[in-house]
Amino acid sequence: MPLNDQQEQLCGQSRWDFSDLRALFLNCTLKKSPELSHTQGLIDISSAIMQKNGVSTECLRPVDHEIATGVWPDMTEHGWNKDEWPELSEKVMSADILVMGSSIWLGEKTSVCTRVIERLYATSHHLNEHGQYAYYGRVGGCLITGNEDGGKHCAMNILYSLQHLGYVIPPQADADWLGEAGPGPSYLDPGSGGPENDFTNRNTTFMTWNLLHMARMIKDAGGIPAHGNQRSEWDAGCRSDFANPAYR
Repeated sequence: MPLNDQQEQLCGQSRWDFSDLRALFLNCTLKKSPELSHTQGLIDISSAIMQKNGVSTECLRPVDHEIATGVWPDMTEHGWNKDEWPELSEKVMSADILVMGSSIWLGEKTSVCTRVIERLYATSHHLNEHGQYAYYGRVGGCLITGNEDGGKHCAMNILYSLQHLGYVIPPQADADWLGEAGPGPSYLDPGSGGPENDFTNRNTTFMTWNLLHMARMIKDAGGIPAHGNQRSEWDAGCRSDFANPAYR
């Protein structure tokens, strides 16, 4: 998906170095590769902006992988014969930026998106080297497409879930394209007007730059400050800013 003139201009005017950042896009479409995914069209715009700024990007379709149902890190330890999530989880953990994409069905994000969030939750209790929850210091956003209302509802659910797991959600961290309610052209279909839609292009661009800026700020700061949010310290009996009764 080519960038428009405004998007190209913003990339050319950037004075920041994002070349040490990694971004992972999870396209939670119901369609296996190489079937056309309209959500991929929005992802391609965001990814292109990041690539123009030196960010290492990768896009995966979870539906292409055997991801077991459940909320444990490796479901082969809980009765499943195969589970590819542990390998995908390594990609998630190596990314500074996570963008989840989903189409809308019956007003909701896809079942694939729900499953991915459940599996993200499976490792959210792990701790980083500072004793914080494992996803601390990472930034999240989402992209939504559909032919009915529900874009903000889906974004609300996805972004709440990501922040609850520990991701930082910058301002305006979502974008969507909604076609006419009911049957009609989808985002990449000829005549849809989707790729030319100024509102969607603006929001996708703002989301992408906000993700980049927030990830840059957090990385330069060495992560989220580890005070008052360390599970390891809390479990050890420490209470930030007031004395531990055990040591009185």
